[in-house]
Amino acid sequence: MGPLDRAGADRSDRTGATWTNWAGDRSCRPRDLVRPGSLRELSEVVAAGAAAGRQITVAGSGHSFSGAAMSDDLMLDVGALSGVIEADRAGGLVRVGGGTVLAELNRELDRLGLAMPNLGDIDRQTIGGAISTATHGTGAELPNLAAQVEAIELLGPDGEVRRLTAGGDPELLRAARVGVGSLGVITAVTLRTVPSFNLHRVDAPMPLDEVLNEFDRLAGENEHFEFFIFPHTETALTIRRNRTERPPAPRGRLERYLSDVVIENGLGNLALKATGKVPTAIPRTARFSSKFMAQAEQVDVSHRVFANYRTIRFTEMEYALPREAAPEALLRVLDLIRTERFPLAMPIECRVVAGDDALLSPTHERASAYLAVHQYHGLVWRPYFEAIERVFDSYRGRPHWGKRHSKDAAALAPLYPEWARFRAARDELDPGRVFSNAYVREVLGP
Repeated sequence: MGPLDRAGADRSDRTGATWTNWAGDRSCRPRDLVRPGSLRELSEVVAAGAAAGRQITVAGSGHSFSGAAMSDDLMLDVGALSGVIEADRAGGLVRVGGGTVLAELNRELDRLGLAMPNLGDIDRQTIGGAISTATHGTGAELPNLAAQVEAIELLGPDGEVRRLTAGGDPELLRAARVGVGSLGVITAVTLRTVPSFNLHRVDAPMPLDEVLNEFDRLAGENEHFEFFIFPHTETALTIRRNRTERPPAPRGRLERYLSDVVIENGLGNLALKATGKVPTAIPRTARFSSKFMAQAEQVDVSHRVFANYRTIRFTEMEYALPREAAPEALLRVLDLIRTERFPLAMPIECRVVAGDDALLSPTHERASAYLAVHQYHGLVWRPYFEAIERVFDSYRGRPHWGKRHSKDAAALAPLYPEWARFRAARDELDPGRVFSNAYVREVLGP
């Protein structure tokens, strides 16, 4: 009995169990789903799998809408490699396991008096999955989460861990920071953190034309700025988050329950179900929903202000566009939805992100704005997303690696100036293409 058999016998469901993502719209039946209990076990499983010609995929927490985590062969769950391994509180460098879920990471950092300088509005991803797909927050001067990585420990097909740093392997680190799961298993990450801080969040409805006319100013004068707009409406909900010395004044438990659970997710879910059955009601429902946008504010520890509570399931497409193109592109998308009567009832989100130097980052060397469109789970999305995608294409938009898009390697390569360098890094780290699946082959090539 070899290492893969031993691990499988202890930690794998060999009966063809179905793995499903968070949204519930992606599922697969890996031949083996293995949950190694230690780095040593993981190394044995990977080496044995590679020697046997297996295709290896790491599942993360399943929060991707793309096929990045899907597998019909050997799927790994590295949740056992979790938590803070070591921390330099004075210098801010923190080494964490690759399977650490962001919500738990944030709590552990908080106990150390540290924080991530920026986060997205979902905290259920693993750190390995979040950086591999270039998950981001919002902030004109703040890059995505992968740009906060100082070092990556990558387990290769030989079962050995290689530590990539800017000083020792700068080109490989730039590749591995956004590797789409194609370079190896991320066993640990060293992050650059900051002293913990409080954020003041202000939610304010504004006329859409005012938001777009003042887009540069709003993005520039707020540390974290974003807005949402329902199709068929003219009012956007702006969200501004800025550091503050004010003490925490979090919302009360009842207020949180009524706002997040009852109204936003409970009533919101019922409204979306109704529009799915009667698409012609979407414009009227959207205008009704926009009336619930209200002025609100809170002050709390940063990670609690970044993250939102969400139970509504949906699928999503998100593209990074040149920042200056965002207002025009958004108006074109809204006009397309309206004139073609696309049955899309969920709001469109706009966030701003600084450029960075990761080879496959959608914000590679480009100040960007992300536009995200959503469709309620169970409803048709493909023809509408692909039509909107053509708008994004006209601005040389780059898709988020963890979300829906229709691009293959031939279409993606011209969008990335250092595509050839990534292929060279992949040839060095995984020449046998062990870490692959259908999605990786489609978007990165053989």
